[in-house]
Amino acid sequence: MKLITLHDKRYIEDILRKNVALHLYEIGDLDDFCWPYTTWYATQDTPPQIALLYTGGPTPVLLALSDQPETQATFLQALRPLLPRTFDLHLTSNAITILEEDYHITSYGPHYKMALHDRERLANIDTTHAVQLNIDDLDSIEQIYHESYPTNWFERRMLETQHYFGLYMDRMLVSVAGVHVYSPRFKVATLGNVTTHPAYRGRGFGTAVCARLCQVLLRTVEHIGLNVKVHNSAALACYERLGFANIATYNEYHCSIKQ
Repeated sequence: MKLITLHDKRYIEDILRKNVALHLYEIGDLDDFCWPYTTWYATQDTPPQIALLYTGGPTPVLLALSDQPETQATFLQALRPLLPRTFDLHLTSNAITILEEDYHITSYGPHYKMALHDRERLANIDTTHAVQLNIDDLDSIEQIYHESYPTNWFERRMLETQHYFGLYMDRMLVSVAGVHVYSPRFKVATLGNVTTHPAYRGRGFGTAVCARLCQVLLRTVEHIGLNVKVHNSAALACYERLGFANIATYNEYHCSIKQ
């Protein structure tokens, strides 16, 4: 299989828009805010398969999602010489075995991709105490992630999107929700960096900050999505209350080259 690299945003967008909900992260990464950190690969099939290598975080991430999972093994085989020594991988098939000869593989388990389908539910949630966060809240944000979500990846520049919301109790930030992707140009956003302090869970705080975030996002975007672990029942219940629905299942892995 012969691969090509893509550089034309409009062409890439046309491919991704054939399944918007599945590719919200990739569409958002077409925005100038993320574009410098992207490398795009595609097959020459009709329709082409596409993969994004994103290098804007501490570990490169390969997004290789497809609604044609039966052909992903061949695609991943072709990509193998181009992959970094260490990277995370999002994959909608069992094609991970293609990499087992060269890489140590750690599974992060199955995940759901969810998309906001029932916006009317947002109006029924009390968001009175949810406030917008900014750089002045950075210490509080980093503290709650340290205590409540230590494996979370948070990039402070995301506060520039002005789409992080939180809830304070007695001057302590106890719940926060933000975005991993936000693009008013491409009309998409994905929720991320969502957590509530363990001592304050079960009170609906996470639902409130996510609802407020979604309400504000819908002023400028048309599609909102997120990723969540299949077995995170509390998070799933929260997102379903907000009007999100599962649209796909995929697996996340960490891959490191064998010495």
